[in-house]
Amino acid sequence: MNAVRPAVAACALLVLLAAVPSARAEVRAEVTPFVGYRMSGDFDVERADGSGTESADVEDSSAWGVDIGIYARPDAFYEFLYSTQTTNLESRDPAVAGVDVTIEYFQFGGTAFFPGEQWPVPYLSLTIGATRYSADQGYDSDAKFSGSLGGGLRLPFNDNFAATLGVRGYLTLIESDTSIFCKSDSEGGGCLVRSSGSTFFQAEALLGLTVRF
Repeated sequence: MNAVRPAVAACALLVLLAAVPSARAEVRAEVTPFVGYRMSGDFDVERADGSGTESADVEDSSAWGVDIGIYARPDAFYEFLYSTQTTNLESRDPAVAGVDVTIEYFQFGGTAFFPGEQWPVPYLSLTIGATRYSADQGYDSDAKFSGSLGGGLRLPFNDNFAATLGVRGYLTLIESDTSIFCKSDSEGGGCLVRSSGSTFFQAEALLGLTVRF
């Protein structure tokens, strides 16, 4: 009886070891938390005296987010992407300068890999979704239609873990003469930004750790 137990344990271990390659071959999803640095982005702000507009720039700053993928085939997956940045506006208008703003991207799309003989595997990502603008001091939030195009390199450590290096550009569509960051309270109302352009663009460089399962 004592000899049976080690044999059973050994058989169980062999079954588990045999199952590992099969599990790795059937990867269905992945999660990539990432940190990054987001650059660019500006609005046209109406001057207080009504004499025209001037630019209010979004200060470059760090960003973070998460990318969730559901594999459609071994070299491509559907994805949900969330990325957020908290920064402030830069402007010569003292009412605008220094206001803390948060810019969030909610995106759906897909990523395709281009595997070859090289170890870093290049990839391309295309998404559409929404951009959400919000600010402190009681200003309302706004959501606009947007899309993104990204690419980079996947550096696999093994079948389940990899580093992801990439860049991504976000393009948000904004109607002309649209007001953003508005509020109305007991002290009155107003808007920080009135855009006279039609687009808002930002670029992001990122580094992520990918877990596949």
